Amino acid sequence: MTKYHVSADIGGTFTDIVIEPSDGPVFVNKVPTTRENPALGVINGIKDVVPDLADIEYFVHGTTVGLNAFLERRGERVLLVATAGAGDSYVIARGNRDALYDLRYSKPAQLVPRRDVHEVRGRLAWDGREIEPLNEADFQPIIDKVKAENINAVAVCLLHSYAYPAHEVRAREILKAALPGVSISLSHDVAREWREYERASSAVMNAYVAPVVERYLLSLQEQLLERGMRSGVHIMQSSGGVTTADTAREKPVFTLLSGPVGGTIAGASLAKRARRPNLLCVDMGGTSFDLSLVVDGEASTTLETELEGLPLLMSIVDIQTIGTGGGSVAWLDNDAVRVGPRSAGSVPGPACYGNGGTEPTVTDANLYLGRLGARSLLSGEMSLDGAATSAAIESLAERAGMQPVAFAEGILAISNAAMADAMRTITVSEGVDPRDFTLVAFGGAGPMAAVFLAEELDIREVLIPRFPGTFSAWGMLQTDLRHDLTLSFFRPAAAVAPEELQGLFAELETEGREAVMQEGIPADRISFLRSADMRYSGQEYTINIPLPDALDIAALSARFHDAHKQRHGHSSPEAPIEFVNLRLAAIGAISKYDEHPHQVTGDGSDAVIGQREAVFRGETLATQVLRRDRLPVGYQATGPAIVEEQSATTVLPDGWQLRVDEESNLILTRGTAA
Repeated sequence: MTKYHVSADIGGTFTDIVIEPSDGPVFVNKVPTTRENPALGVINGIKDVVPDLADIEYFVHGTTVGLNAFLERRGERVLLVATAGAGDSYVIARGNRDALYDLRYSKPAQLVPRRDVHEVRGRLAWDGREIEPLNEADFQPIIDKVKAENINAVAVCLLHSYAYPAHEVRAREILKAALPGVSISLSHDVAREWREYERASSAVMNAYVAPVVERYLLSLQEQLLERGMRSGVHIMQSSGGVTTADTAREKPVFTLLSGPVGGTIAGASLAKRARRPNLLCVDMGGTSFDLSLVVDGEASTTLETELEGLPLLMSIVDIQTIGTGGGSVAWLDNDAVRVGPRSAGSVPGPACYGNGGTEPTVTDANLYLGRLGARSLLSGEMSLDGAATSAAIESLAERAGMQPVAFAEGILAISNAAMADAMRTITVSEGVDPRDFTLVAFGGAGPMAAVFLAEELDIREVLIPRFPGTFSAWGMLQTDLRHDLTLSFFRPAAAVAPEELQGLFAELETEGREAVMQEGIPADRISFLRSADMRYSGQEYTINIPLPDALDIAALSARFHDAHKQRHGHSSPEAPIEFVNLRLAAIGAISKYDEHPHQVTGDGSDAVIGQREAVFRGETLATQVLRRDRLPVGYQATGPAIVEEQSATTVLPDGWQLRVDEESNLILTRGTAA
């Protein structure tokens, strides 16, 4: 009997489903996102292709429920518990200004106002000595306030708890006993690292989104269980690994970017398959544009990030996001044309959706110019309203004093320029030459813009993967379960013996192994990735250095000098080095099915399904329309051409060539076909 591995990625406009059967090729589904109940869209998308949910052996889900709750400020009111005398540190934050000469600069608004920060007496020293016992009586006013004001989330951040958490653990015991049902977040559980403000910010973020994420995941689990699915739910983490829904409910901050991360993980898998180690991955959906790098076959990661100026300490795939997508609305700002960041979403959606939308969007511009057909979306299952698009484009073009065709091309040019600027931010601004990378475009709208973005950055090659509209969801099926652990370790490198490091990593591995095994992974399927945060003595910030199993301090120091020179352009081989943190990623390998790739038979003679006029650079050109599922390996085509499939449409303007490689990817290059 056929069994299934299934992934689901909820976007602002569409929910993407990827189904991997045990005995056949992968297939996909794409359904409108049901904003009032996101779980319903997931279930509908699965049941369209898997009638009996009991046949699902593994289910993984990427969600932005927590991220959206933060961005829209729909999280819970949080009360923060701090050490007496340190209650102001969270509100004061840091003194640095990201925009030094911005006269209108204002510090990011914290999620917890000062009136909701409460102090408790009790103090541990930096070395774990108890200077003052935890005063348990100080918790009673906190408990009374939580009950009286119906506060549903409490964050606890006490001094030095990243290394010595005894007081925080006792605080949780007191609060749990008195406040059943209230979410309690401890800073050392969320971020076991130094820097009090950043650790407090991470704990507060976790508490802020926890009740929202918990309600959503419980609802999803219950609805799937009611419909017969018994395999349990796994959630994509921002680190690029997955975890169980039960763990995600406890630490939802680790899932904030779980949707976009799937695309980068898919890119890392694609890099190995396509033998292209350096990829610039761009994911353009209906609402946002996400971009990331794969360097030497590995996803680029960072150990801290910021969301709207608020710091988070956690392992995270390095993704940049801007508010540009297929649903981005074109509007006039004092007669100047603007595009985004506001999106039409799925309801009412672009004007062409026929759901009452009247404002032109990027998708409407593509339809008006002929790059998108009236039945291009979802393999023709979704018809587009060309008359509504024309009315929206022409009305705003008249107000702007422009010809409609030039106006539609202008919408796309503005959108492309914003995306190209974001691409330069993670490449040129970081000393990376984008011309050394292959551009991988995915998402429902990515392949339509891909070639034009490549031209902006002078990138020579574009790759459109199979099922580009659901590529992020496919990436979720390529990764494994992951737990990240951190140990504070402030020591000069010259004073550290390899045996000491081995002993500390052995302790971390024991902790990591237990955590992974609790989530159902046997011991023989667990592996570990070691690394250390290091810096020159006197520096503030660190560089994370991967460590081999056989530790050699001299070789490790040399690695640090090389990494420092690569990142900052210089190194100081004679300067002393120190350790700051030891890190361990515990990886639990999830069983995967053998691949059954889809094979296109024939020579592609039936691939051309029609022709239509499309506008490129102000010219209307006769453009052939191809069906992607009829393109065999080795097939070549010359632009102008449009390739349609269920999840996306690829636009190939004149002057570009297309070739289908041995993995059925579309390889787009300038000039003569390879």
